[in-house]
Amino acid sequence: MLNSLFEFDKSFEKTIIGTDEAGRGPGAGGVFAAAVCFENCDEELIKSLAQLNDSKKLTPKKREFLYDIILKNTINSIVCIEVEEIEKINILNSSLKAMKLACENVAEKIKTKNKLVLVDGNKLIKNFDIPQQYIIKGDAKSASIAAASILAKVSRDRYMQKLDEKYPMYNWKKNAGYLTKEHLAAIDEYGTCEYHRKSFLRKHEAKQLSLLD
Repeated sequence: MLNSLFEFDKSFEKTIIGTDEAGRGPGAGGVFAAAVCFENCDEELIKSLAQLNDSKKLTPKKREFLYDIILKNTINSIVCIEVEEIEKINILNSSLKAMKLACENVAEKIKTKNKLVLVDGNKLIKNFDIPQQYIIKGDAKSASIAAASILAKVSRDRYMQKLDEKYPMYNWKKNAGYLTKEHLAAIDEYGTCEYHRKSFLRKHEAKQLSLLD
């Protein structure tokens, strides 16, 4: 499985930058994206990443373990677009912007001109000068996308745990900002805060208002 992830990237015969996001779905918190390039990847590094996979298929403990290895052994960048901007330009555009910024940060550190960005999903990055290709379910196919998914996911989880310290009533350390039944009940009781994506709550608010009629 692991070798196939690295072989997938090698098959393009270019310097690959993989990018993925975390946090498009939640109703609170920013959206994160990471970009990763395995510029110098030897057998030892590949072995140390034996558990590399789509971040959603890994336990938090495994993600944390791989996060440190990836961070130290790759050219990488992690970017967060906060709630205020998400509300202005929408979540899809925010996700693509975060990926664009992360990829540009990585590309600046790579000397070769023969670069290709692999974007997880089915959308290309807008207004982007570097050659790119989207890869559906790329986090299960490409080593660089899988690594980016781990950096983005762990970074966002840590961010939500910090926000949980400020607003423990929403239990963000457990639900990561997703609109679970418990999270919605807390919103009904305590109201929203500056980290909630108000546009994500319109259906719930409409439903609550209808119950008052």
